[in-house]
Amino acid sequence: MGFNNQSLPADRLGPPAQRRILVIDDEADIRESLEMLLLGEKYQVDLAENATVGLQKFEAGNYDLVLLDLMMPDRSGLDVLADIRARDVETPVFMLTAYGSIEVAVKALKAKANDYFSKPWDNDKLLIEIDRMIAKGNLERENTHLKRALKQRYAFPNIVGKSDRMLRLLDQVAQVAPSRATILITGETGTGKELIAKAIHAYSTRADQIFVPVNSGSLPTELLESLLFGHVKGSFTSASTNHKGYFETANRGTIFFDEIGTIGPEIQIKLLRVLQDREFMPLGSNELVKVDVRIIAATNADLRRLVEEGKFREDLYYRLNVINLNLPPLRERKEDIPLMVDHFFTRFCRDNEKFLNSERKSVLSFEPEAMQILLEHDWPGNVRELENAVERSVVLTTTPLVPAHVLPDQLQHASGLRISRDVNGQVAPDASLPEVLADFERRKIIDALELVNYSQTEAAETLKIPLSTLNQKIKRLSIDIKRRGVA
Repeated sequence: MGFNNQSLPADRLGPPAQRRILVIDDEADIRESLEMLLLGEKYQVDLAENATVGLQKFEAGNYDLVLLDLMMPDRSGLDVLADIRARDVETPVFMLTAYGSIEVAVKALKAKANDYFSKPWDNDKLLIEIDRMIAKGNLERENTHLKRALKQRYAFPNIVGKSDRMLRLLDQVAQVAPSRATILITGETGTGKELIAKAIHAYSTRADQIFVPVNSGSLPTELLESLLFGHVKGSFTSASTNHKGYFETANRGTIFFDEIGTIGPEIQIKLLRVLQDREFMPLGSNELVKVDVRIIAATNADLRRLVEEGKFREDLYYRLNVINLNLPPLRERKEDIPLMVDHFFTRFCRDNEKFLNSERKSVLSFEPEAMQILLEHDWPGNVRELENAVERSVVLTTTPLVPAHVLPDQLQHASGLRISRDVNGQVAPDASLPEVLADFERRKIIDALELVNYSQTEAAETLKIPLSTLNQKIKRLSIDIKRRGVA
């Protein structure tokens, strides 16, 4: 096998040392030659002698580019490429083969390879394309991060979060907001579905028109029908005048249906007509009213299951579910909690005119024990429950460092932290960092208690923490108190 070892152009700069490349090829001399070439350019290089090892290394590592042989004994490179793309659509993959043909190249590119090189290749060209592809990927990632940061900081001031799931959701909101598409927002109660709906409206072409929220689940069918579509005088006993409904009011704007799964069959039929034909008939009227309204619906129910049970029209479901935005529950994005706490602190401090700095920002923060309780709680009420807990804390605290005892009782007395353990009772190898720290803290407290015959007062002094803090930690860490001494 021959290789072109010409020197590189003098003006081409080598890549940073942290850039990692994975080489997957069954021929040892190919692997060795590529390793020497890439190490000379200050890349970090991992080698895999077959498809199986290559996929294992790809899954375990974090690579900037993959060089993948097309023909290997255990599996073809195209099969490996398909597996890589099923896991990762962004990492560049260059195919290498001794069987150069346009047909093979087309297959590789259709399978989402980024480039194709026949053996023997030109070293200069290969290195230049590797540099270019990695630089392009870095630029795209930086642009994505910048766009996300700008959206998070400026575009959606009432939607707080830095977790990947929330940032991806905000990307989707920014993308769908300017369109005319109907949106279905799904998620548990208290996740902030109306906030997302308002953000979509605010960044749409209808932003200067009205946003009309409708709580579908709180109204009887007859009243909801009248409120939505209006009525004419005399259409029922108390109809003394003509009444314009929400749809007519929202013309050229947005109407938001909260808990859409609760509406009755009669309303479903009329709503379907509005979605299909952009027209409806007020109660008691024979005249059609034309409207241009964008519909955003939200539900915490499984509409697909309601369709199967015959409780929700299938045709309406598909009309509503043009674009689905799913809000993750708070327990699945706990890294957002500190940011949300700061956001709510400032809002409620302003409402109560207390604990504000010269810029009218909150100066409050939770003591570590209180923040740990917040981070460990499962939040069945989601963002709404956290918001209520922070508001209570602002009202009850008398110091800038908010103590744990002002938190709601259900948080303070929640079941203890569950630490993943192996069969020997040790912390499991895959335990999270909070679990590892909690286990260390638990052992430290038990050691201190045993030294003073389980006197909590003396243990608190030994640990240099307030007795109230020790008591909260004992509850949170499920420490069994042996009452041998006097607390």
